Amino acid sequence: MGHCCSKDLVPDPSYNAEINNTSTLNPSHKRPPLQAPPQQSVEPNITVYASSPFPSPLPSGVRSSPTPGPGSRKFKWPLPPPSPAKPIMAIMRRTGLKKKKKTQQGTTPEGKVAQVKTEVEEEEEEEVLTPLDKSFGYAKNFGAKYQLGREIGRGHFGNTCMATPKKGVLKGHPVAVKIISKAKMTTAMSIEDVRREVNILKALSGHKHMITFHDAFEDDDNVYIVMELCEGGELLDRILARGGRYIEEDAKAIVVQILNVVAFCHVQGVVHRDLKPENFLFTAKDEDAPMKIIDFGLSDFINPDERLNDIVGSAHYVAPEVLHRSYNVEADMWSIGVITYILLCGSRPFWARTESGIFRFVLRANPNFEDSPWPSISQEAKDFVKRLLNKDHRKRMSAAQALTHPWLRDENRAVPLDVFMYKLVKSYIRAKPFKRAALKALSKAIPEKELIYLKAQFNLLEPKDGFVSVNNFRAALMRHVTDAIKEARIFDILNVMEPLSFKKLRFEEFCAAAISPYQLEGLEGWQMIAKTAFEYFEQEGNRAISVEELALEMNLGPEAFSIVKDWIRTSDGKLSFVGYTRFLHGVTIRNTNTKQR
Repeated sequence: MGHCCSKDLVPDPSYNAEINNTSTLNPSHKRPPLQAPPQQSVEPNITVYASSPFPSPLPSGVRSSPTPGPGSRKFKWPLPPPSPAKPIMAIMRRTGLKKKKKTQQGTTPEGKVAQVKTEVEEEEEEEVLTPLDKSFGYAKNFGAKYQLGREIGRGHFGNTCMATPKKGVLKGHPVAVKIISKAKMTTAMSIEDVRREVNILKALSGHKHMITFHDAFEDDDNVYIVMELCEGGELLDRILARGGRYIEEDAKAIVVQILNVVAFCHVQGVVHRDLKPENFLFTAKDEDAPMKIIDFGLSDFINPDERLNDIVGSAHYVAPEVLHRSYNVEADMWSIGVITYILLCGSRPFWARTESGIFRFVLRANPNFEDSPWPSISQEAKDFVKRLLNKDHRKRMSAAQALTHPWLRDENRAVPLDVFMYKLVKSYIRAKPFKRAALKALSKAIPEKELIYLKAQFNLLEPKDGFVSVNNFRAALMRHVTDAIKEARIFDILNVMEPLSFKKLRFEEFCAAAISPYQLEGLEGWQMIAKTAFEYFEQEGNRAISVEELALEMNLGPEAFSIVKDWIRTSDGKLSFVGYTRFLHGVTIRNTNTKQR
């Protein structure tokens, strides 16, 4: 549980030399292999800073990371990377963890200079005046049920020990117990983090790649979370034992397990926010033992239409939009891209001498797919990683989509339900007729390989006589319902889909509703797809449209007239090819529905 936060970074002159002066870098220097993280002590109090120091590249000017462009540079890093497990919050420790009381000068109405308390000081005084309630309502008989054994792991907010059940159904079966000290719960937020972690573990327990939750206890000093014991070690240990990387076929098996459990989390409305090799454990020491995902201390509930704004995670695996403080479950997909990159080549795609340097590379640099062993790795594997490590989160695959990618595709493997599909269908239902016509034309041009995912999602809705309605969408969610899906308010999305109560979708229109122009743009054949779609649009949907009507179609005001007028042909008043592609994307207005914590 807890937060890792960014700090406001002062521009570092040495960094500019590191980034811009490529002559200072040794182009022949090989990146060192992946290393095991050192054990570190972690202090409980973290200073929270208000804003990201990085200007967002979205919505305009974003270049997909796999796509090279004019002036693009492949960076080479001559310095060994820090531990891959080092969290973002490590930056804070260097500045001093305890919030120091500060005063600043202000002017009173009488014109006299007075000492004015800062917000930090006021918050500290308020917490002192209001004692924190550290009672969780859990059972208090942990000692009567379990005998603690040796320590088997230590995290940022607690340690994990082996324990032996003294009685009950678990007697004779060792378990793992995560112990979180109440002394480290110094804010109401940190207390809520523990409560949320337990709720998430309890709600999601049962998936074959999810750590099994048994019970939670507390006493005056600690909270005890009792879970399944996985004795096969971390994924990071397996990578190192194999010489730093997996062969491609074995890497596939690992990535499939990760995607399956992450897809399950996402449809439940849970974003993990700290996916990394250390947070996947093997159930046994056998080479083919299954993996389990662990450590939901930084996880949160999230609705598809919400954006989170707190910076959490581990530096090497953090997504660009997390640093911009506006993200959803796509941030987990970036982390899976980093893990896959490591599995295949044995080094990290982004690293530097400091955490702030890592963040800058995440925002500005492209992964290296030229050095060994990448030339020997299949094009499908490289495309898979590139589609996850796309700096534009809108172009990344969802977990369910990734399972249907050509690199991992298996006709005998079930594809999980995708909450991202619900979000796209909702937007289609709310769109005006002209936009729906544009999407229908686009759906007729998508490649056959992209239809595999759409067919799988359509079948999961269990269509009746070839049609789906809002009842099919509701029933599909009900088959996956848990307390987590209720907490994240995933069912709220169905309220916006009520027009489907009076209309049914065939597969052809479902494809139009469930495709993302942004994701298609990330494909290598996007230009051909767009041209073919525009030909269909010219035949069936394009019509004369005024600037005012086009702006209204996109819910834009008069200030956007100057933008959209160039999309209309002067010859016949219809959308041009450029206008069609831009109309599919729309003019992005930043979403203010950010979930504050």
